[in-house]
Amino acid sequence: MARAYRSSSISVPRGEQATLAGARDPRVVDRERQGGVFTVSAPLDCDERGVDLRSISHRSGCTKGRHMNTGGVRITVASAAAMIWTLSPAPVLSQAKFPERPVRLVVPFAPGGQNDLIGRMWAQRVAPLLGQSIVVENRGGAGGTIGTVEAARAKPDGYTLLIGNTTTHVINPVAMSSPAYDALKDFAPVAIVTLVPTAVTVHPSLPVKTLKELVALARANPGKLSYGSAGAGTITNLTGELFKRQGGGLDIVHIPYKGAGPGLQDLIAGHIPMYTPILAAAPISYHRAGRLRMLAICAEKRVPAAPEVPTAIEAGMSGMVVQVFNAVLAGAGTPRAVIEQLHQATVKALADEAFQKDLRNAGAEPVIDTNPEQAARFIRDEIARWTPVIRASGFKID
Repeated sequence: MARAYRSSSISVPRGEQATLAGARDPRVVDRERQGGVFTVSAPLDCDERGVDLRSISHRSGCTKGRHMNTGGVRITVASAAAMIWTLSPAPVLSQAKFPERPVRLVVPFAPGGQNDLIGRMWAQRVAPLLGQSIVVENRGGAGGTIGTVEAARAKPDGYTLLIGNTTTHVINPVAMSSPAYDALKDFAPVAIVTLVPTAVTVHPSLPVKTLKELVALARANPGKLSYGSAGAGTITNLTGELFKRQGGGLDIVHIPYKGAGPGLQDLIAGHIPMYTPILAAAPISYHRAGRLRMLAICAEKRVPAAPEVPTAIEAGMSGMVVQVFNAVLAGAGTPRAVIEQLHQATVKALADEAFQKDLRNAGAEPVIDTNPEQAARFIRDEIARWTPVIRASGFKID
């Protein structure tokens, strides 16, 4: 069973304006706005990313004549500084303060989806707490792989983050024949931000009103029932496959659609008898209008958005828990202090009841007691739990 967590309009700058601590250095030769983005030529004492590498000067500005008496040996302050400089193996770098410039949040999907929405809401709430802008960048493609790989390969300094989810960190890594990244080793989780369950729904004409009745109907009619999903390998597909396993190996035909909308519309129109959607505003509203029947929610407890609908656990399927997570992750090797700062800002943001309400209105349940260790453990457990289901479904990404 998945590990449970206690649950309880973004204005993003058009471009990322780089700010260098050494901006007054005359070697900063070019700073011009191009298409809403500042381009900055790094000074010689900056690295290729424009990170300031100024060292602390050991030369004294003391006036002549000041001395230290060290047991009868007269050493001028200037001489002492020179000795320290000579003996030092390398210049001492100044301790960088995080964040000193805007933070980049990579959304590995196209704009408009729930992952994108939650990422932008998180950025809007956390940016003021960090004292810096958070620039949201959609890097969609290849089912979330392109943006995820880009975030994994970025410098692990906390300035490039990823809003990952079940697709990027559970389904894709297991289904890929040659994984482009390691979901566990290439990332350092900051926090699980939200959990969103899926549901089992049927057309009102189907003669079942409970999950047990649906199982009985499927057993009595092997191969005659079908269920729709948002596509092969999606979490809605895996919900259907898990239902078949939990029901004792039910023979139900899978019909994959290209997205959640078409499948839901076909269910309402009566073209398919069963659908396994993510619990969002649309299926809830159709359920309340009587245009579909929601038999169970795949969560460990009932959700505030639909309190009248029982959980699959209540219906006797103890392992029927499907929680789509959205998590903020940094690259592996990011300093612990930076991870902790991002985590604390996230926890503080999630404690705001207004933010919790916004997330619930978006169909997501906020996770208010998350921490990096719990997040890493949760993702690891989800991979272990879903691996046999994904492999049994035959879904592969070549």
